[in-house]
Formats: sequence, structure tokens, C-alpha cells
Amino acid sequence: MSFSVMLEQLSSGMLKSMGIFFWTVALSLPLGLFVSFGRMSKNPVIKNIVKFYISVMRGTPLMLQLMVVYYGPYYLFGMNIKSFRFPAIIIGFAINYAAYFAEIFRSGIESMPVGQYEAAQMLGYSKSQTFIKIIFPQVIKRILPSITNEVITLVKDTSLAFSLAYMEMFTIAKQIVARESVFTPFIVAGIFYYVFNYIVAAFMEFIEKKMSYYR
Repeated sequence: MSFSVMLEQLSSGMLKSMGIFFWTVALSLPLGLFVSFGRMSKNPVIKNIVKFYISVMRGTPLMLQLMVVYYGPYYLFGMNIKSFRFPAIIIGFAINYAAYFAEIFRSGIESMPVGQYEAAQMLGYSKSQTFIKIIFPQVIKRILPSITNEVITLVKDTSLAFSLAYMEMFTIAKQIVARESVFTPFIVAGIFYYVFNYIVAAFMEFIEKKMSYYR
């Protein structure tokens, strides 16, 4: 196999890896924020349910969660899962990373001084206005480094989609290596993951600098 053909095949897998990444970020961040509200709920039932969910997501392997999401509907309901592979991957990644993001959001929100809430109340802000206009922007600034770490981990975790035989880049690289007995595909894949991570880290650093109060 020529290098150009190999690169073409890996590029198709690269696009699928990027699709997993962007869909997961787009879904898990808002879901994580929503889950963090449940985690901080004064209702003990809601709070304990959310704590259990976070505990399961953080305490079991992502690969196992992907398999449960994908094969579960078949074994439980007899559902045809042939066209369910990509949605299962996105759902599995999203609910897993939402649990991590939820704890990051919670720590950021709970770190805000009570005086800010009291000052906003004195100025006539409602609870929702206080959170959206005053608290949330400061929370984002505080938690960006932690969010960046999780997002960078996500880039590498996209390779776990191979467990559901999804043809992302790492899966294609393994197939080429097994078929052609060459190591080059792994090198190309490693370069892709590094460059993608570098771009993501640079973008997040750019956002941090934009949100910095001292520039």
C-alpha cells in the first residue's frame, strides 16, 4: 500500500474521530451543567440519584459504558442496533464526560463567595439573573483549566470507539498495521492526536487569556 492511499484511509477515520470529539463536547458540557444543579439540589432524592449517576460514570470504564449503551437495547428490548453504533458512541461519551464536567461546574459554583449573591439580591437581581449575569461568567473563568484537561483527555479517548467496531482513525490504523505489517499508521495516528491536542490546548489557552481580568 502506498503512503498516499494509507493517508487517505486514515484521513477518513480522522474525520470520524473529530466528529466524536465535537459531538461529545457539544452535548456533555450543557448536560454537565444541568447535572451539577441536580448534584447541588436541596432535594435529597434528586441529589442522591445524581450522586449515584456520577459515581457510576466515574467508577466504571468508559469502554464498558459504551458497550452497555450499544448492546443494552438489544438484550433488553430486542432492538435492531445495526444503525445504532454512532449514536451509542455519542451517548456513551456524552453521559460519561457530563459526569466529570458536572463535578467541575459544581466546584466552581460552590467556590463563589456568598456575598456576591447577597449583593446581587440587594441590587434587585432575581436568582436566574444573578447566576447568568454575575456568577456563571466568573465560574467559567475559574474552571477553564479543569475543563481544558478533560477536553484534552477526550481527544485521546475517542480511540475507545474501536470497542464498538466503529471505523475511527485508531481502528483503521490497527487494521492497516495488521494487514500490511508496517508501523507507519501508528506514527501517523500519534501525530494526529498530538496536533489535534495542541490545537485544542491553544484554543482553550486563548479563551483563558480573553477572559482574564489582568491583561
